[in-house]
Amino acid sequence: MKQKILIIEDNEQNLYLATFLLEKGGYEIVAARTGLEGLDLAANVRPAQILLDIQLPGMDGFEVLNRLRKNNALDDVPITAVTSHAMVGDRERCLAAGCNGYIEKPIDPDTFLRDVERHMADSTSEPDNPSSDHGS
Repeated sequence: MKQKILIIEDNEQNLYLATFLLEKGGYEIVAARTGLEGLDLAANVRPAQILLDIQLPGMDGFEVLNRLRKNNALDDVPITAVTSHAMVGDRERCLAAGCNGYIEKPIDPDTFLRDVERHMADSTSEPDNPSSDHGS
């Protein structure tokens, strides 16, 4: 049985590329285009990982993250921010808010699958070390 990954992303091009790369890597994708839809799907699907855009319309990614982290049934589900927030301190802010990982947009098709899998594996221990190299 394929592992499910929930992608919460409002941009169709970003969603298409991430879905294509992850399905090619053997994952089943569940997509939400809004934060509220993502919260509902996360609770019902119980994905192996959640990829969360931070710049969502209406309810931003930080509010979605906060609500996801309050759901005890999702305690063991890693959440990775996939965002164009790439200014100094943005990565640390995402991790401090409760993300297990951080991937900058535009995503790199050559490294995206590996990055997603690394964040999924890393979450079994503890959140990313902010000093580690993830932005190359």
